Amino acid sequence: MEAAEKKRVLVIEDEARIAEGLRLNLSLAGYAVAVAPDGIDGLEKWRAWHPDLIVLDIMLPMIDGFSILKTIRQEDEKIPVLILSARGDTTDKVKGLRYGVDDYLAKPFDLEEFLLRVERLIQKSAWYEPAVPGKKPDVGLFNGNHFRFGDNHVDFVTFKARCVAGEITLTEQEITLLKIFIENRGKPLSREELLNAGWGYSRDTSTRTVDNFMVRFRKYFEKDPKNPRFFKSRRSVGYLFDPA
Repeated sequence: MEAAEKKRVLVIEDEARIAEGLRLNLSLAGYAVAVAPDGIDGLEKWRAWHPDLIVLDIMLPMIDGFSILKTIRQEDEKIPVLILSARGDTTDKVKGLRYGVDDYLAKPFDLEEFLLRVERLIQKSAWYEPAVPGKKPDVGLFNGNHFRFGDNHVDFVTFKARCVAGEITLTEQEITLLKIFIENRGKPLSREELLNAGWGYSRDTSTRTVDNFMVRFRKYFEKDPKNPRFFKSRRSVGYLFDPA
């Protein structure tokens, strides 16, 4: 990875040993890394350095992680944030989700899992490329907020879709899977690839999960669900999304 192409990761972590370990391993994985030891320094580096991803501890000096997350989301709804915390209880996770965290990992954590989560979050951030001001989205063009194909229009901000089935509200998982198809439009994807990208595939997860979502998508977006135009099956492979 060339220096100019490196994605930037800001680590806001007050435990020096953990922060240095993250900095070293993220650097070895090809990322540019900055470390902030407290909340105030973290916010300053976020505004000045414009990272592609923030790794955020909850228990921090000066300003706690939840307050940092809330501040960031008031100014930037799209930058991916991964919380690391020794407090892995459900209350903290719910609070983090309410404030807009993208992922949550409890300490102690597996380094390989951490790096995979970082990679997935940065890949997903590519879905949110900014729209061109004043330009109406073209058919089949994903501008980060909207996507049009055929007679269908999906709003990724409100989760609303105007489609063959009428006006519907999509679930978070439906939105996630749609973004994966859009990012890979025209490319056949296996059920395993879709599960891995959308949910974090494990051998305990049934590939029928994807099949069930495809039934829904065809019902929503296809005029003839039995003869789909957009969401096509590929025998022995999986599925292909063709908006053309």
